Amino acid sequence: MYEDFYGLKEKPFSIQPDPDFLFFSLRHSMAYAMLEYGIQNRAGFSVICGEIGCGKTTLVRHLLNNLSDQLQVGIVYNTHKHIDDLLGWIMLAFGQPYEGKSNIALFDAFQQFLIKSYAEDKKVVLIVDEAQNLTADALESLRMLSNINADKDQLLQIILVGQPQLRDLLRRPELTQFFQRVSVDFFIPPLEDFEVEKYINHRLLIAGRDTPLFTPVAIKQIASTTRGIPRSINILCDTALVYGFSTGADKIDVGLIREVIKDRNDFGVLGS
Repeated sequence: MYEDFYGLKEKPFSIQPDPDFLFFSLRHSMAYAMLEYGIQNRAGFSVICGEIGCGKTTLVRHLLNNLSDQLQVGIVYNTHKHIDDLLGWIMLAFGQPYEGKSNIALFDAFQQFLIKSYAEDKKVVLIVDEAQNLTADALESLRMLSNINADKDQLLQIILVGQPQLRDLLRRPELTQFFQRVSVDFFIPPLEDFEVEKYINHRLLIAGRDTPLFTPVAIKQIASTTRGIPRSINILCDTALVYGFSTGADKIDVGLIREVIKDRNDFGVLGS
């Protein structure tokens, strides 16, 4: 809609997790380095937490795009408190047959899959997204799976990705044994105010514009309103570009940002 008007080849502020637009803040860079370290060193458990919309999924997708062909990766997305047959979901994530098997048969089949992968010199990595939804029993089941090893080598590496509640869950006394297995952990906070400008201009550059579009005061207002949460920044900036296009504004200034904020509060479905 507004792409041509602002010299863009695509929308710069989509809320879909697109690794091509990943902005490496200091904390995102450190989280990514920790994930790489965990995979290279066969860490049993790695945990990445962060607020909703802080770029955890985008970071993981970037990781997946840069992994070695020697890694077999399975991703479990459908986590919730009442999830049944977690091992069945794990088998599905790795493309292994799971229907009609008892829990014992599933465990044996998964163990054979891990052993076969190890014999082929392939690392197996399981990623569990929205892991804060898992119960303590489900996490204990994952811990038992991590006990499968060959000599000194871990046959299964598990990466848990979740919201801050995951951190609280892992601190429960009954999960002490699980927490002790976590070799790599990192919390991704919202962007600092000075990073918001870099984030906005980074996404504009990837989308095809190499000159600033948002004024410094507008960016300061965006940082304050969104509290540095990337997804919220994307929503506000995208809407601002629609407003700017409709009024023929060459730049997105603070007045336009405040108009968007006011309209969202007054007329939006979730407004106050």
